[in-house]
Amino acid sequence: MSEAVLRLAAVERRYRTEAGELPVLRGAELALQAGEIVALVAPSGTGKSTLLHLAGLLERPDGGEVLVEGRAAGTLADQARTAIRRTTIGFVYQFHHLLPEFTAEENVVLPQLAAGTARGPARERARALLASFGLRGREHHRPGRLSGGEQQRVAIARALANRPRILLADEPTGNLDVGTAGLVFDELLQAVRGQGLAALIATHNPELAARMDRTVTLRDGRVVEA
Repeated sequence: MSEAVLRLAAVERRYRTEAGELPVLRGAELALQAGEIVALVAPSGTGKSTLLHLAGLLERPDGGEVLVEGRAAGTLADQARTAIRRTTIGFVYQFHHLLPEFTAEENVVLPQLAAGTARGPARERARALLASFGLRGREHHRPGRLSGGEQQRVAIARALANRPRILLADEPTGNLDVGTAGLVFDELLQAVRGQGLAALIATHNPELAARMDRTVTLRDGRVVEA
């Protein structure tokens, strides 16, 4: 088997509280291959968001390591982790977090500029992505003029803008009505499969989880097959 694009190796994470130290992850192990879409289904409070933050290099593990394309990355300095996130990892959250003062196109252009892409190619990439999500003609609308489903489509396009190898999503359709959620999830899966990404998608929806390649959960701070 080829080297995993993303691997969590014996990852530990603890938080300090007034009552003392709270262990959340206790030696969590997970490997994602290119082209594999994995559902993360677990009750609230078991560490789903913590796992995603560690996988996405937003937090450092207290033990173990996060390897991205075979490179130990979880314990790198902040600047080095940021550089890897910009080029290799895309994020989609439950709430779109679009910048309200910028248009849909500009929201997809900005991360590309931050990664060093020239404005012209960045605009072309943004327009192509938005069109692929059915947003042709909506490129110059600000988020306030877009529906909830359209806003989340822009957020997915933004996550894919820098051609990441890994996509992490935390309840990406959890803020949408059932009908819109299904459509947006269809488009997300199509985009991820079309680009051969390794994806870890947290969801409470068993029907959505069933459409992915496999499902994992968290139990006593460890990742287990569901």
